[in-house]
Amino acid sequence: MTDPGRNNNSSDAGFSPSPTLPPPPRPTRLFPLTRQFSWPLTRFLLWTSIGPNQVTALSLLAGLAGAACFTLGTREAGVTGAMLYVFCYTLDNCDGEIARFRNMTSEWGARFDDLVDWLVDTAFFAALGYGTWVATGEIIWFWLGFAAAVGATIDFVIDMLALLRMKKEEAARLTAPATSSATTPDSVPAIAPDVDDDPGQSLTDKLIYIFHTLSRADFCFIIFAMTVADVVWILLPFGAIGAQVYWMTDLYKHARRRSV
Repeated sequence: MTDPGRNNNSSDAGFSPSPTLPPPPRPTRLFPLTRQFSWPLTRFLLWTSIGPNQVTALSLLAGLAGAACFTLGTREAGVTGAMLYVFCYTLDNCDGEIARFRNMTSEWGARFDDLVDWLVDTAFFAALGYGTWVATGEIIWFWLGFAAAVGATIDFVIDMLALLRMKKEEAARLTAPATSSATTPDSVPAIAPDVDDDPGQSLTDKLIYIFHTLSRADFCFIIFAMTVADVVWILLPFGAIGAQVYWMTDLYKHARRRSV
């Protein structure tokens, strides 16, 4: 889930630690909060030989381990799981920071990062729904978690299909004969800027931007705070509804892009 808190990374081959280069600068904005955690961790990881894709893989392991904790249905296990999710989200920032610092960004790394984001988010809601069902004996919580996981999956599919379409359009522009009279600015659709990166001018665009940003980059801190307060189950109905709203706004965003 590409946004301020979700970064592209790259292939891990062909590099060595570069502690003599200027370190990444301290974040100038408070939000997303995960930047405040990833910045010192990235500085440390740059002294090691670990690559961005390896960091992404560690992020996946931390996220799945956190989800496994939530399946137990206890507050203690949930707090452990929430801490693992904070670590997961922090690493998810580190991979992109390391990739950009070492000039190792790649298409493969970006897609791997997207896949991990989807797996981690889907696993959380499915695990939370199951764990709450175990703790309460009420199966409605399982179905709410399932609905949230399905919504996250639909959004992932929409994003991947939109990416594939844009890549085809880009390839068509690059391969079209420059002198062909059939090739005009109107005959090849342009790729519009990502609404997630540009809040736009209209109220609808701004609301979509705020919703997407708040529900992704710092979601791990919402999980942690609500788990400590022992009310993390509240996320299930909100997730079940919000996930559907999320993919619908994403679909709207891509539909508008096609009309540009």
